Amino acid sequence: MTDTTAPHTPAPRCWIAPLMSTLVTLPLGFVVVGIAGLSQMACDSCFGSEADRFEDSFATAFAVFCWGLLVPAGLLVLSWALPRQRRFAALRVLVSVLAPVAVVALYLVFSALVRWPA
Repeated sequence: MTDTTAPHTPAPRCWIAPLMSTLVTLPLGFVVVGIAGLSQMACDSCFGSEADRFEDSFATAFAVFCWGLLVPAGLLVLSWALPRQRRFAALRVLVSVLAPVAVVALYLVFSALVRWPA
């Protein structure tokens, strides 16, 4: 008789956590990219030094945001790429949960880096 609780046995339903994470992370990422892109209009009526300050900080923050999207994308890839064994089940769930959390954290970093007009 085989032991089905051994760490090297295949994990049943191991695809559920990565699938749920993908279904949450991708739409959330698209929405957050849209919001970040449209937030440049916050300073349409700004002039002078305030506009320069905002535009400089926005350019830096948006570049950090765009490059930072590689983190949730990498977490999604990792959640799908982990071996389908019981010993990786907890890590797969953790990585799957961290992907949408990384998108939200990335937007918070973006918002903190922009010097918004007063």
